[in-house]
Amino acid sequence: QVQLVESGGGLVQAGGSLRLSCAASGFSLDDNAIGWFRQAPGKEREALLCISIYDGNKNYADSVKDRFTISRDKGNNTVYLQMNNLKPEDTAVYYCARTYYYCSGYVQRFEYWGQGTQVTVSS
Repeated sequence: QVQLVESGGGLVQAGGSLRLSCAASGFSLDDNAIGWFRQAPGKEREALLCISIYDGNKNYADSVKDRFTISRDKGNNTVYLQMNNLKPEDTAVYYCARTYYYCSGYVQRFEYWGQGTQVTVSS
């Protein structure tokens, strides 16, 4: 059974950091790409970063460039999103999702999603 579980969200002050985790089960990270997305109230879901052994790390959002990084721990079958220098506009529900092999910035390409974790950045 494919499952993705996000954790690590919370309330943080502007300028602070958080690390989100995406624990994957029921499949191997080796054959799949994992993407991080976010959705703020009233906005569309936005692709942020993606990781795959086939095409490396991809960044789809200029707004998080040089602040957010993606990494994976094969042993724990977990993908991380390190978020530094957080801003109030980063407030959203953050999701991880799976697609086959190669990364993509299109929400529709991802077939399995976690339940999301809330990140709130206060000013």
